[in-house]
Amino acid sequence: MKNLTKRQEEILNLIKSHIQDLGFPPTRADIAKSLGFKSPNAAEQHLRAIEKKGFISILSGASRGIILNDTANDDIPIIGLVAAGGPILAEENIEKTIPRSNNLLSNEIDYYLRVKGDSMVDVGIFEEDLIGVSKTLNPKIGSIVVARINNEVTVKTLIEFNQNKVILRAENKNYSDIKINPSIDELVIEGSCVALLRESI
Repeated sequence: MKNLTKRQEEILNLIKSHIQDLGFPPTRADIAKSLGFKSPNAAEQHLRAIEKKGFISILSGASRGIILNDTANDDIPIIGLVAAGGPILAEENIEKTIPRSNNLLSNEIDYYLRVKGDSMVDVGIFEEDLIGVSKTLNPKIGSIVVARINNEVTVKTLIEFNQNKVILRAENKNYSDIKINPSIDELVIEGSCVALLRESI
């Protein structure tokens, strides 16, 4: 794909945010109004240029007929050992990426996290397995979550979650529950486990 101009990047980002926030792409008039173009025709010219560079496809005869060709960013990162204190998706944590498949579940996965340790073996999650994590799902009681506790990242089952107490349970009888007081300990639920992948050796 060819590089976009600054104005084309603005339009592409507008399309992405519009789809993410509202569920559908903007019209030419929406783009013209948002970016201060004098007419929708100016937006159309930019859209055609962006299409030629491979970032979108335009469907004729539809006012919102803009489809993102997100092939450049359509790989799912695999996160290895997470550095203490750093963001999970920091570049140094990414081992590699794998292509996103066409099934619906794949669309929910923001990244795969490589499991360390044996604390979740009773639910079939073993060391070196990859769990598919969705950042968009609200954590539900009983779900498997990726939690950051005082800069350490762990995978556990969420048992209790309120402003006074959070309990995370290891699915291995050799480990005790982790009880967290959110007013004392720093806790961030990074996402929920929505898939499991075991790489073949």
